Amino acid sequence: MSATTYEAPTLDVSGTSRIPLTRLVRVELRKLVDTRASRWLLIAIGVITVVAIAIFFFAGDESDRTFNNFLGFAATPQGFLLPVMGILLVTSEWSQRTALVTFTLMPVRGRVLLAKIIAALLAGAIAIVVAVAVAALATALGGADNAWTGIGADDFAKFGLLQVSGLLQGLAFGLLFLNSAAAIVTYFVLPTAFTIVASIWGALADAAPWIDLGTAQQPLFGGQDLTGEQWWQVVTSSVIWVVLPFIVGVVRVLRAEVK
Repeated sequence: MSATTYEAPTLDVSGTSRIPLTRLVRVELRKLVDTRASRWLLIAIGVITVVAIAIFFFAGDESDRTFNNFLGFAATPQGFLLPVMGILLVTSEWSQRTALVTFTLMPVRGRVLLAKIIAALLAGAIAIVVAVAVAALATALGGADNAWTGIGADDFAKFGLLQVSGLLQGLAFGLLFLNSAAAIVTYFVLPTAFTIVASIWGALADAAPWIDLGTAQQPLFGGQDLTGEQWWQVVTSSVIWVVLPFIVGVVRVLRAEVK
């Protein structure tokens, strides 16, 4: 009597094509509207942007109804909400325990993170376009006589830089903490507290523009033409508050145990 040897079946996936990055980006974009929190956040970004411009349109003096002022009013709510969107895009994987599924279907975590970054930037770009479009419409409907004076490509670039910087900082804090509440609270409290300390502590007065992102970006909010030194201050403070937390956060996600 001879014994039979059982051979376990194998699945050959060597010929399976790699999942394209575009598909991963589409998945991450869909995640932005899959949850109630993210869906309402996107709605809030659009609605509050329109409401802020409308309030300024009806409450402000006619002489103040310039395109730059309208755009500035749109920048404020988006500056608060776009980073939260970036945080939720990252932390929702861990708070809703979907990271295990995500990283099982796509084991290369770096590609998932890249898809999340691209998805966040695309959503942010749409928000920026909406803000510019609504500001332009308000200016055309009831702007001042000199509403379009001094508008150049650099103004749009500065507005986009501020919004993208905040969005990337939100992503960085989300990657760093992997917890929605902790990331959101730290994002709003820590930089604000540091800015307050830097403004009232005389010893930090000279160093503040180099190490405090809020202080360094202040000329951008005012639409001023930055000097070479001011641009370097934006760069160094961005490295401290955006780049370094982003790098540490990426390393943490790549090494974190998925439960």
